[in-house]
This record gives sequence, structure tokens and C-alpha cells, in this order.
Amino acid sequence: MSQNPPDLRPDIAPRPRIDAAPRPGQPTIGMVSLGCPKALVDSERILTRLRAEGYAISPDYAGADAVIVNTCGFLDSAKAESLEAIGEALSENGRVIVTGCLGAEPEFVTGAHPSVLAVTGPHQYEQVLDAVHAAVPPDPDPFVDLLPGSGVRLTPRHYSYLKISEGCNHKCRFCIIPDMRGRLVSRPAHAVIREAAKLVEAGVRELLVISQDTSAYGLDLRHVSDKGHRAHITDLARDLGRLGVWVRLHYVYPYPHVRDLIPLMAEGLILPYLDIPFQHAHPETLRRMARPAAAAKTLEEIAAWRRDCPEIALRSTFIVGYPGETEAEFQTLLDWLEEAQLDRVGCFQYENVAGAQSNDLPGHVPSEVKQERWDRFMEKAQAISEAKLTARVGQRLEVLVDDVDEDGIATCRTKADAPEIDGCLFIDEGTGGLAPGDLVTVEVDEAGEYDLWGRRI
Repeated sequence: MSQNPPDLRPDIAPRPRIDAAPRPGQPTIGMVSLGCPKALVDSERILTRLRAEGYAISPDYAGADAVIVNTCGFLDSAKAESLEAIGEALSENGRVIVTGCLGAEPEFVTGAHPSVLAVTGPHQYEQVLDAVHAAVPPDPDPFVDLLPGSGVRLTPRHYSYLKISEGCNHKCRFCIIPDMRGRLVSRPAHAVIREAAKLVEAGVRELLVISQDTSAYGLDLRHVSDKGHRAHITDLARDLGRLGVWVRLHYVYPYPHVRDLIPLMAEGLILPYLDIPFQHAHPETLRRMARPAAAAKTLEEIAAWRRDCPEIALRSTFIVGYPGETEAEFQTLLDWLEEAQLDRVGCFQYENVAGAQSNDLPGHVPSEVKQERWDRFMEKAQAISEAKLTARVGQRLEVLVDDVDEDGIATCRTKADAPEIDGCLFIDEGTGGLAPGDLVTVEVDEAGEYDLWGRRI
């Protein structure tokens, strides 16, 4: 059995799935989508517009007249990965349009790859379309080119990411997202609900709510009510929950009003799952990050959430080796993690990002120390995960089927597991008739460090 590795990047989106076949002579575009689920949503919107204009979408380089590379620029390692992807697309296809976060630094891109056709920044859809039009003129056939009513999605058909806002108002010293994507801009609540309803009508069984700061949703709109829907995360979550599918909240900043979401989880309106990036636990480290420095109060909040919704699963990400982090500060983080007993944990080793304020902080931690701390952190997180999953043995759980392979092994997820970044539940036998998107009840009969195994009931 394959198990999820403990070092899965918590910000990486699932690999795109493209399965449309072009008609003869139809102009065709390829897409390479890197980075987080928010970037994947941008890719879906670009492809939906292109499909509406008569373009086909190619799953490989050879079948494309040009290739769009939607880049990530959050970390220096992500920038290097983006440049590598651009180089591969140029080598395999030769006609490449660059967009996304790295596109906010066009000289950086063209300095490495001067032959790209165009460079546009994040969520600049019109500029991307203009570049495609210049490289590969459209040739629509209104009698043939029928766009699915739900648009083009790059995730499996049974789940979909739902972006509710763009940008962020925070000024974390290690992050350059506000510089790349701007301040918070929330979508109208009625528009989000309309998109969600269309996705559900198209067969989506799980909506994954994403943004740079989900808890701040609607703040820029002054939480206005429009067309029967209020632009506040609590109201939006309640409205989404009434659509009758799994609703999972990601990137929830730990504001006090997050506690108002917990009753919705206890009622079963939304999944009992919170993805909250705590980043660290020592108050001095958090101050250097320009993050809220109230780890003790956070533990009290976690206890209250579990009191009101015992089934809640908590996921978070952390940074080790942040500039100035001492051994004592890191030990505080380990002790906090032991007390918090989070269900799902991801961890980064700190690295400089061009333009981030943290680059200039004193006391940068040597790479070997960062690696050693990362190893210790993940060892503790793994032990917590294994103990929590072992406690699930014998329980009956509802799971969502993601895949059934040629050997009849079903890969599923519980309500505590987001796609790609969390664990899985495997069903080894009795999977006849199961298909992706099915909801089934299982009894857990085995647990590993990150995954479960079970049998159908």
C-alpha cells in the first residue's frame, strides 16, 4: 500500500486533469499549472474562457499550438521550479506564455527565458487571453464548441476548489503575497453561491473553499448583504452548507469569530475541519514573523472548538528555522504541538524569498540546523498522527471515493482529509460498483502513520 509521505507540501494543488479531445483543425492550448489551489482556480478560469472562444485544451506539449505556464513565486524554491517548468515547455513546445505569481517579475522571467511569447501577472485573465490570441488566433465553431455549463475544471469531477476572495491585508514578514496579489478583494456572496450551485448541479460532491485569508472574507465589502446573501464567512459557510455537499474550509486565519463556525460543523452543515496556518508557537518568533503572538490563548480556543465539536479535525502548517529561532523557541513549538495534538500537520524549513522583510532579519539559522529541527518536528507530528488514527480502528466513518484502481483498490477520504495534502482511507476488497464521487460507510480495521484501511459496511 502506498502511504502519503510526511513532507507533502501543504500548499501544492492536485495535478491538473485534462481530458478533452480537439476537433480537426481546432486551435489548441496546453496548460501547466503550478503552485497552490488558488492558482489552479485561476488556470480553470483561463481555460474556461479559452474553451468558450473555441480553443481545445491539450493534455501534452506535442498536441498544443502554444503552452500557458501558470507559475508560483511564493518561495525561491517555487520560483526555481517555475523557471524549470518554463524551460521544459520551451524545449518541448517552443511557444510559451507565462502567467501567475512569478509573472509579477517579468524581467526575472525573461532574463532566464528571453524567448517566451508574453509574461503576465497573477489573475490578469484579459492579458493572458490577449497573448493567446496573438500567438494562436481563435477559430470558433459555434455548432461544435459547446462549453460545459460548469466551465473547465482541472480537478476530478467530484470535488472542486471554490475561490471566495483574492489578496491579503496581512503583512507577515516572510510572505510577499500582498505584493503579488494585492489587498483583500472579496467576491460578492451571491456570486460565490451561484458558482457553487452550478458545480453541485454538475456533480461535484465536495467544495473546497480557498482564498489567501478565508476568515477575512467580506471585510472589504463591509459584510454587505446583497441578493439574499451576506458577505461574511459564517453566513457564506452556512449558505454553502445548505447545498447538500461536503464543504471544507482552507486557509482560515485564527480570528476570534472563527469560533462561530464551530456550531455549523457540529450541526453537520459544513465539514468538521479547519485548516489554520499557525506558523509557530513561541511569542518572540511570532512577533518577528509579524503574526499574532498568543499561542496560549490559541490552545484555549482549540479546547473550546473540540468541546463544542468533538469530531473536528485541525490542520496547520509551521515554519522551522525562522531567522532568530533559538533552540528554546523551537522546543516551545514542540511542546505546544504535543499539547495541541493537531490532526494534520505540514512543515516548511524557512527560506528567503526575494522581496520579503524577513530576509533582512538577524540570526539566520544554518541549513543543517533547520533540517535537524524539521526532522524532530515531523517525528513528533507523525507520532501524534499515528496515535490519533489508531484510535479510529473499529469506528464507522463516511468516506468519499477518489479513485478505484485496476486492482480494485479504492482510495477514499474521510471528512478529516483534504485531497492531496492529508491522508487516505483504502478499501482493499468489496469495491465492485464503486466509482469516484461515491459516498460509502466503512469500518476502520487498520491504521498507519498517515492513512487508514477499512471495509465496506
